[in-house]
Amino acid sequence: QERLVESGGGWVQPGGALRLSCALSGFTGSRRCIGWFRQAPGKEREGVATLASGGSAYYAEFVRGRFTISRDNARDTVDLQLNRLRPEDTGMYYCAAIIGRASCSPAYPEKFGNWGQGTQVTVSN
Repeated sequence: QERLVESGGGWVQPGGALRLSCALSGFTGSRRCIGWFRQAPGKEREGVATLASGGSAYYAEFVRGRFTISRDNARDTVDLQLNRLRPEDTGMYYCAAIIGRASCSPAYPEKFGNWGQGTQVTVSN
């Protein structure tokens, strides 16, 4: 059974950094597109970044240049490095796997499934 488990969230001051990890298990066959998403209180879930099976990375405009998504083959994780964090980056961060052959884009969270339980990121003074 495919499973994704997030970790690495926490509290950080504005301008700080965090590294999130999405541990993958139960995946067989070829690599799948994996995405990171977030949801702030009272807001809809939004895409942050996705990593395609071939290694291409795609980012939401609001995180471009600050966040980096990558795969760690040794640990079988898809990580999200968050730099220069802002208070508006606060929220629950989730990872998920693409369903079928949908486009590997963070713009379409509804195309992803097997959601993890999330990890909380809080950016404040």
